Amino acid sequence: MRTGTATRRLLPCVFILSVCILPYSILFLLNSGNVALPEPVLKLTPVNGAAVSVTEVQRLPTPSPTPYINDGHDVSSSSGTTEGCGSYACKTNQEAMKVFMYDLPPEFHFGLLGWEPKEDESWPDVRQEVPSYAGGLTHQHSVEYWLTLDLLSSNSSCAEVGLCNAVRVQNSDDADVIFVPFFASLSYNLDSKLTKKKRRVSKDRKLQDKLVEFLMGREEWKRKEGRDHLIVAHHPNSLLRAREKLAPAMFVVADFGRTPVRIANLEKDIVAPYRHVVRTIASNDSLKFENRSRLLYFQGEIYRKDGGIIRQVLYYLFKKEKDVHFTSGRFHKNGAKEASQGMASSKFCLNLVGDTPSSNRLFDSIASLCIPVIISDSIELPFEDVLDYSEFCIFISESDALKPEFVMNLLSGIGSDEWNRMWRRIKEVAHHFEYHYPSQPGDAVQMIWEAVHRKLKMSSARLKYHRTKRFHRHH
Repeated sequence: MRTGTATRRLLPCVFILSVCILPYSILFLLNSGNVALPEPVLKLTPVNGAAVSVTEVQRLPTPSPTPYINDGHDVSSSSGTTEGCGSYACKTNQEAMKVFMYDLPPEFHFGLLGWEPKEDESWPDVRQEVPSYAGGLTHQHSVEYWLTLDLLSSNSSCAEVGLCNAVRVQNSDDADVIFVPFFASLSYNLDSKLTKKKRRVSKDRKLQDKLVEFLMGREEWKRKEGRDHLIVAHHPNSLLRAREKLAPAMFVVADFGRTPVRIANLEKDIVAPYRHVVRTIASNDSLKFENRSRLLYFQGEIYRKDGGIIRQVLYYLFKKEKDVHFTSGRFHKNGAKEASQGMASSKFCLNLVGDTPSSNRLFDSIASLCIPVIISDSIELPFEDVLDYSEFCIFISESDALKPEFVMNLLSGIGSDEWNRMWRRIKEVAHHFEYHYPSQPGDAVQMIWEAVHRKLKMSSARLKYHRTKRFHRHH
């Protein structure tokens, strides 16, 4: 009896002691990092039929690109006429992806730029001089040029100042991925049309056929049927003849608008940014909300094929809006400068679907630090598995955009607080869309290599999650 009474008297003491110890126990568990606490699973809206949970996304490691400092210079000016590599070379990252690059003849790459090899020379010596890229709008699709330069310089003997996400190896057996250095977009731009000599086959088509023949005969291709090969076909019309035969490879593209899904798709391929044609606006030079004189800016071709009908409809919807610049016209002599000034002084910049889902205007907008308004339902965006575009872009569905007053009411309703939040974010991410030689930490070149590395690991949960957030403001 006494024992039972004593036990009942001790119970309140044990309860109080347990309550006191509980917070310390929880803190210990959280700090230990080795205990998996239960967490609820919230199913999100499926994207293309594939649902993804918040839990699945939270378990993924958060990418942390190397910090980048914009010193205010026009970082987009590196167009090729670089004299030597200065003090540049890679610090070999222990986790850097190992890339084997085929020694293709110059006619596939720098020979298209007029470079002529000296005796016993396969590649230009980028420590001394870099062949200039072609002028005009061909710069938009120059992705393979920048990646090739980066690989050539990754083994440079200059002083080490950068950290590379990819390093060139000389033995294909040591490689994680095999890079095919064919300047396909440049070949299409320069040599896809038949000349007055009435050739039956263009030079570009001949190069595509020669490339296929070369790859099909390589042991590296046969080993995995090309699945570990990386081929840049950024211009929508580049490599069209060869893509089906090279379909097992990983493509670097601008979008998937002109290629069947069985050949190119988001599961295996990489979407890379266009190289913008307007000048880069330094963060400190970017106008604030109250200093921007115009609500909305667009300049480009209005009458387009395919999905471009939206441009025509919007042109007539915006025609009488005083706070909107919506005009037709390509870049002429001073066009890039005028477009840069127009975008930089506008609060929002339109990126519209045209012949293909993507266009360079998105990246011109980002370089101008003008909040992009994306109206293109089928667009795929670069690095969307690590970048949440809803933080610095406005997404409007094509059907909503065609409703009278919808776009104007939506944009007019965004006040300075929300706009400034997006403006600050676009300044933080803008450097991810810049192409440089030498490449810089976190720039487009390094982001592409990182994307390839992630694709090899087949991690897509965060990409699906970010895609669900595109139109969140309408729901």
